[in-house]
Amino acid sequence: MPTAQTIASLAADLAAGRTTSLELTEAAFDRIADPAGEGARAFILADIAVNRAAALAQAEASDRLRTAGIVPSPLAGLPISVKDLFDIAGQVTTAGSAVLKDATPAIADAPVVARLRAAGAVIVGRTNMTEFAFSGLGVNPHYGTPGNPRDRDRIPGGSSSGAAVSVADGMAVAAIGSDTGGSVRIPAAFCGLAGFKPTQARVPRTGALPLSRTLDTVGPLARSVACCALLDAVLAGESPAVPDAAPVAGLRLAVPREIVLDGLDATVAAAFTEALSRLSRAGARITDLSVPALARIPAVNAKGGFVTSEALAWHKDLIEARGADYDPRVASRILRGSQMSAVDYIGLLEARDAIMAEAAEQTRDFDALLMPTVPVVAPRFDELADDADYTRLNMMVLRNPSLFNFLDRPSVTLPCASGGLAVGAMLVGRRGHDRRLLALARGVEPVVA
Repeated sequence: MPTAQTIASLAADLAAGRTTSLELTEAAFDRIADPAGEGARAFILADIAVNRAAALAQAEASDRLRTAGIVPSPLAGLPISVKDLFDIAGQVTTAGSAVLKDATPAIADAPVVARLRAAGAVIVGRTNMTEFAFSGLGVNPHYGTPGNPRDRDRIPGGSSSGAAVSVADGMAVAAIGSDTGGSVRIPAAFCGLAGFKPTQARVPRTGALPLSRTLDTVGPLARSVACCALLDAVLAGESPAVPDAAPVAGLRLAVPREIVLDGLDATVAAAFTEALSRLSRAGARITDLSVPALARIPAVNAKGGFVTSEALAWHKDLIEARGADYDPRVASRILRGSQMSAVDYIGLLEARDAIMAEAAEQTRDFDALLMPTVPVVAPRFDELADDADYTRLNMMVLRNPSLFNFLDRPSVTLPCASGGLAVGAMLVGRRGHDRRLLALARGVEPVVA
């Protein structure tokens, strides 16, 4: 399966008879099985033989339906990977953890998986991830960590690490991940892909193991914004369509002054500066904007925020019984939830409502916000050996994306390369205006790439 083709180009190849779903699916599994590749670390391989047999049967069925003129969507016959956070009927959802490997298999597909199947997608397997989705770096001591496709000595980003590598390395046409603080957008940015985090209520989270009920979202990683837009429509239960690209000329973009530009490394700073120059030349109106609401978010999250307290509520009994089997770096973050009282939690809920209203007012005159997705390039594995460095880098890569989970605003990361390493430019839209943001991103994407 060619690694650089989009959903649209492959759908056209299928329609023209230049390839078949069976050929694409066999090629995907060949890449997964390649001992010189990252398949053994990008996928949870316990069910891979079962997945291969089921996927090849789905592909053959898709080809027969196409011959009969039945093509349920542009996804029909295309290999798609699913993060090991979502239930697949008959399989154990381990969430990248050894603790759950002997859990009861799921009795039904998660709604997002069922919607992919209804659209004709071929599910090739479950992708590896940070244990319980609780880190932006993608490191997994239980199942290994896939290397970054741009430099195998660097991390892929997380928590949807295997999802990003599965797409970048041609083991899937696109992937489904989750995003609580950047877990779709960070690995997409580090691996040179597009990634979309929707407004939370847009895509159902039923059948997905939770991290934070307040912040969890479900979104796609793919080669282009158009691919993400098509997948978003399917995941949201809408007609599988892609919005037209919005014109860049006259687009009102705001670059926040608070937080998001702090501490950029030289590579990211250069790529973002060049992206701003290209957008300006294309007619976008770019404004440096003070958004004081952003500066309030770290202070109200000082005790760990929603994610630690809500994660501890889910994990409390399991971590008491099996804590020694957790990744220690994940367990320590979950246990921070004990620092937050019920009074603190209620206060956080109230503060969030106020900050969301303030941010909406402070940014109301702009079509979207624009900033680097992450302030640094993908760290090398050897930079994470020390726990203090791991924690520092994890908080750094989560910093920008997590602001907009807190605000529940849709955001999309666009490929924005500099030299040999991938970085991302992130567009943030208005809450609930997801399709409008994707239309804007389609227009911006070719300018910043």
